[in-house]
Amino acid sequence: MMIMSSFITLHTLNKYLLLPTKSSYYSHSLLSPPKPTNPLLFSSLKLSSSQSLRSSSSSSSSPSTMDSSSTSTTSTTDTNEEVAYDLSPILKVYKNGRVERIAGEDVVPPSLDPTTNVESKDVVISQEEGISARLFLPKTIITENNNNKKLPLFVYFHGGAFCIETPFSANYHNFLNSVTSKAGALGVSVHYRRAPEHPVPTAHQDSWLALKWIASHASGNGPDEWLNRHADFGKVFFSGDSAGANIAHYLGIRVGSEGLPGLNIEGIALVHPYFWGSERIGSEGEQAEAAGKVDGLWRFSCPTTSGSDDPIINPDKDPNVGKLACERVLVLVAEKDLLRDRGYYYKEVLEKNGWSGVVEVVEAKDEIHVFHMFKPTCENAVVLLNQVVSFIKQD
Repeated sequence: MMIMSSFITLHTLNKYLLLPTKSSYYSHSLLSPPKPTNPLLFSSLKLSSSQSLRSSSSSSSSPSTMDSSSTSTTSTTDTNEEVAYDLSPILKVYKNGRVERIAGEDVVPPSLDPTTNVESKDVVISQEEGISARLFLPKTIITENNNNKKLPLFVYFHGGAFCIETPFSANYHNFLNSVTSKAGALGVSVHYRRAPEHPVPTAHQDSWLALKWIASHASGNGPDEWLNRHADFGKVFFSGDSAGANIAHYLGIRVGSEGLPGLNIEGIALVHPYFWGSERIGSEGEQAEAAGKVDGLWRFSCPTTSGSDDPIINPDKDPNVGKLACERVLVLVAEKDLLRDRGYYYKEVLEKNGWSGVVEVVEAKDEIHVFHMFKPTCENAVVLLNQVVSFIKQD
């Protein structure tokens, strides 16, 4: 791939961090690794979240998008409101421990979507841990067949660099509506706790607990009636974009290594997966500065990491990678995404470590990271959506 211009590099990294507006493409401070005013400060902060004002209009019946240790917005008269970490326009961390998320906090309520006829609802998986999910049920299929029809189970994990976004934002809500409608699948979109209040691997552990909660319905006696009645636990698919794809991969390895009775993972669809490593591959070597920013972002979300070769972020360093618990993997990459080559390399890693399934890598030309979330109606986004749907429906 050609060396990208400085604009494209900046554009891609901002999109990688799930920025909501084009005006933010030019925020150079975002591309700098987080630097505290006091280098020793971050480890001693008692972090709590404050929601964006946009979140205040959400339904009171919906699970909170705030992390479990969160508090409401603190007074602006606080004498310790000085910023410790500034990752604008993503989030800010203040010296008093408050975390202000600037992006990814919009909330849309669950509903019966008039276009897709998919009904959604929110469930609390663990009140104590702050883990929840939004479920999606395609009512047309249930009505046309019978009220007890079993549907493929599509378990999704949202992106956001482990720091922002939720299943309740418009982008993810609409994406799950569309996938479940077209694929005729029951969807579960998981909300996990986020860094920096809850550093990685909290997101992975929360997602594992959510998966165990889902599996508790396999006998038909779980706490949620939709899953009891309609989920086909012999046909389960994991998926996610960016950081969520990383989590989906992690869970596939964990199920393969430890087992999870009741679930048969048929396939995993990874959209622009957030994998990394200390050794530069492909076009990463041509984008040294941008690659260094990813190193910094990873350390921000996982302060205890051993580095960019941590097995959580670099599958090639995971001795259990060959135990991935499925027979099919779909990896979707984007031509102008800094993480593109990691998607291709993932296929090599699986194959050289004895995994016996089939993996396919598909590239979207002239697109950047998670472009489908920001341009959901563009031609390539529609193609991407249909690729995920076809993967689920494939016999």
